[in-house]
Amino acid sequence: MHPTEQRFKLFAPRHSRTAAMPFIMVTALIDMVSIGLIIPVLPALVGSFTGTQTDQALWYGIVTFAFSFANFFGSPILGALSDSYGRRPILLIGFSGLMLSFFTTAMAISIGMLIAIRLVAGAMQANLSVASAYVADITPPEQRAKRFGMLGAMFGVGFILGPVLGGLLGSGNLRLPFYAAGGLAMLNLLYGYFVLPESLPDSRRHAFDWKAANPFSALRRLTQLKDVAPLAVVVACCGLAQFVLYTCWVLYTTFKFGWGPRDNGWSLAAVGVVSAIVQGLLLGRILKLISVRRLAVLGLISSTLAYALWGAATHGWMMYAIIFVNLLGATVSSTIQSIISSAADAQSQGKTLGAVGGLNSLMAVIAPAIGAPLLTAVSHLPKGDWRIGAPFYFCALLQAAALFLTVLHFRSDRRERLAMQTGT
Repeated sequence: MHPTEQRFKLFAPRHSRTAAMPFIMVTALIDMVSIGLIIPVLPALVGSFTGTQTDQALWYGIVTFAFSFANFFGSPILGALSDSYGRRPILLIGFSGLMLSFFTTAMAISIGMLIAIRLVAGAMQANLSVASAYVADITPPEQRAKRFGMLGAMFGVGFILGPVLGGLLGSGNLRLPFYAAGGLAMLNLLYGYFVLPESLPDSRRHAFDWKAANPFSALRRLTQLKDVAPLAVVVACCGLAQFVLYTCWVLYTTFKFGWGPRDNGWSLAAVGVVSAIVQGLLLGRILKLISVRRLAVLGLISSTLAYALWGAATHGWMMYAIIFVNLLGATVSSTIQSIISSAADAQSQGKTLGAVGGLNSLMAVIAPAIGAPLLTAVSHLPKGDWRIGAPFYFCALLQAAALFLTVLHFRSDRRERLAMQTGT
């Protein structure tokens, strides 16, 4: 037996179970709660090492960049490994990385140490894309949009609980949420080792190829998928907008409305509530009424308007109103991902969705380099000034571009299908 194979056998399940949605949904829930715990307090922890709002915005952008940069190279490698050795061992590696990163972040004593920790954490973490591949393994193509929505709902529920707990714990002690997150990541590691079954049968595995795992080679795979290559650009635009929002949300609301960890925790929980309701309860019903493609277009229209309105908000309560009005915006990720996943064969779901994860990771690398300077440039403005919303106006432009490209692609694809049917 190959030495690498022997090492991965250590992660083999103790009991034989049939892979099913409930297993991966529990994993996703615990994972997202642990991540959500630190979101309201990480910018404040960075601020504890800096002296001004401008420095805080700058260094938070660098800390965010460090994780995303490492994840860009790590995600496609882990996705390809999951195609070779199964989803379960790669998920266990991700849980281990999260656990170590949370505990060491809680003990960080400098910005340099924080950056080093985020680099290691990013390299070991590809849980979302591997979990998506797990779902694809056990789901027929026609049901994937709904199943991805269910997975997204679990992330949404985690995003409800995590930021609220993080905001409450962090309002008293900035480091306490990181210890709590590390404990949850440890719980997920134990659950994954003793309970989570494997989803990828041996017959659908293939040898690991370093060349294919190169992040740029993985990205090229998206452009080679029949009929959906233009959607890679849509994924890039949406991903960049999303990560600029993630980079700027907490500091934006702090600068504009004077919010602290508790206020930001509740606002992020509101985002989770909407995501859980839409993807867990409404998405399946909506898809019975309209097609996946039409829903993708409507979701992009909704999210374009939402970003613009967030940037223009003059009072904190407006942020909540926009969150709850932007229901269809919560469907974009699931619908676009479903279309791309359905274009890939059963043997390469991990590689394909790892490439989507890699593309999102690339956007996460770029986002701090755009969002942080935009926020830094307006950080001196008085609270309530509309110009502090500059990062969100940029996001609105990205979503508008994604909407335009999506409509063009769907129209072009429809014309090609009609031409094939008529034989012209």
